[in-house]
Amino acid sequence: MEYNVNEINASEKEVEIKLSYDEIKESLENEVKKQTKNIQVPGFRKGKVPKHILKKMFGDALEYEAADKVATEFFWKVADEKDLRPIGKPAMTSLDFEPEKMLTFKVKYETVPNITVQNYKDIEIDVPDFAVTDEEVQKEIEYILKANQVTEEANEIGEDRNFHIEVEINRTDEQGNILPDSKPEKLTIDLTNEQIHPQIIENSKGKKIGESFSFHFTDERKFTNSEGVEEQVTENYYYTAKILSIKKIILPELNEDLVKKVTKDRLSDVEAFKEEIKQDIQKYYDQRVEEITRSRLLSEIIKNNDFIPPQTLVNNVLEEYLKSEENYSKQNKIPFNKDEARNRLRRNAENEVKWYLIKEQILKAENISISEDELKEFAQKEAEQTGLSVEKLLNYYKASNQVERILDDKLFEFLKANNKIKKVDPKTLYPQKEESNEQ
Repeated sequence: MEYNVNEINASEKEVEIKLSYDEIKESLENEVKKQTKNIQVPGFRKGKVPKHILKKMFGDALEYEAADKVATEFFWKVADEKDLRPIGKPAMTSLDFEPEKMLTFKVKYETVPNITVQNYKDIEIDVPDFAVTDEEVQKEIEYILKANQVTEEANEIGEDRNFHIEVEINRTDEQGNILPDSKPEKLTIDLTNEQIHPQIIENSKGKKIGESFSFHFTDERKFTNSEGVEEQVTENYYYTAKILSIKKIILPELNEDLVKKVTKDRLSDVEAFKEEIKQDIQKYYDQRVEEITRSRLLSEIIKNNDFIPPQTLVNNVLEEYLKSEENYSKQNKIPFNKDEARNRLRRNAENEVKWYLIKEQILKAENISISEDELKEFAQKEAEQTGLSVEKLLNYYKASNQVERILDDKLFEFLKANNKIKKVDPKTLYPQKEESNEQ
């Protein structure tokens, strides 16, 4: 037997195997016997047809058919003996059988790549230095006040926007005449909502129950005509709104009583409450910075050690992504396009496989692991927070993937300590729109 392995890329290889007829003769005969068991020839019992008659009827066809199965059999023998370690389903790329002479074939297969990880230390990355502002604290307080508001009936809309109004809306022409096909629609409008059209806010001021006000908006959109030319369409929409009811919003005062109510008697001091709000927002920002740091570090390390990952593993991860997104879409009644999702998520799946293989090499190179004592220490901390026993937590860690999570966290701390992470003003790091998305 002769064999030769050619590397296509880090994860894909092709083995060429040459076998003499003597090496495969017994296997070929066994395969041919299996085939002839089902052959029926007049004058002979099924499976008892003499070889010379079969040879006359089928020539070498039976051996050719058997050669494919023999090739597969010998591939797995070679894979085991030579430690090829294929994953997924290998594919026969060529097969050349010469009866009573030799069998030559090639098999393409994937394997876990043998990578040498480098350049995962001393990487310089910038991350946003999010800091809580007084305006953010005040906005959160306003949200809390709004959540505890009450309303009372009113006859007139005032100047301060603190009103809920119920209106009946009709579409009109530019002169205010109700369109014949317009159907009245009842809506409740919160005038404090920042998304409300400015004309509704301005034109409703001073109006009473039974009175009406008008507003309009302009819709501009682009489309490509039948000749392939892009055109812009501008359309104006006019409405009239009759006021059916008015409710004045009464916001509570931020005082000791409200603080007690909101915190369930945990706090009473207003300033302490504001400080807690600030700390809570900062905790959220700190968590986001950790996520951004992790994402950017991993991205740079993958870039420094890029390779083609085994598509078998990528497809397995991708299928899990697709199942998760499809289930989410069904639960939330969102249209789901599997082909679009597959194309969109493939890169994420590739990066997950890449990072998994790179991570394993870094853990090995740096001798990073979780000892039993460290696991107990971690369980002790969680036991104090959750009230569960240390023993139960340890059993839970070992029965689930929690040990892997703890190991990932330990690796991340190592990477943070061994790379140069600089906190910068978010405004200099990316445009305002991206900053909002990150937060």
